[in-house]
Amino acid sequence: MFTFIVGAIIFIAVLLVLVVLAQNSKGGGLSNLAGGSSASNIIGVKKTGDLLEKLTWGFIVAIMVLSLSTNFVTPNAGSSNELLERAGEDAGTSNSRPVPTTPSEQQPANDTTSK
Repeated sequence: MFTFIVGAIIFIAVLLVLVVLAQNSKGGGLSNLAGGSSASNIIGVKKTGDLLEKLTWGFIVAIMVLSLSTNFVTPNAGSSNELLERAGEDAGTSNSRPVPTTPSEQQPANDTTSK
């Protein structure tokens, strides 16, 4: 189920990119590149703009809903409390050598130079 939702998100994202590129912007968009003016005469410029805007918002909402739904269908490896406990145990074992707190507790350095 998780794989299906992720695949749907990717497919809708590709469709969203195509719809955004087809929209008429200040520069004319891609709709004028491949004979968009004749297509605009058949469908109508106003209705085409409305359709593309509704598709854009629909795809955005679909991606958001599917992204949030992946949280509920994700296979759980363990509860978050178990992960936090494991992380705490790993942090405690990695610091095996005590760190001196005052300079008097530090060992003096050996003088290796000869006189």
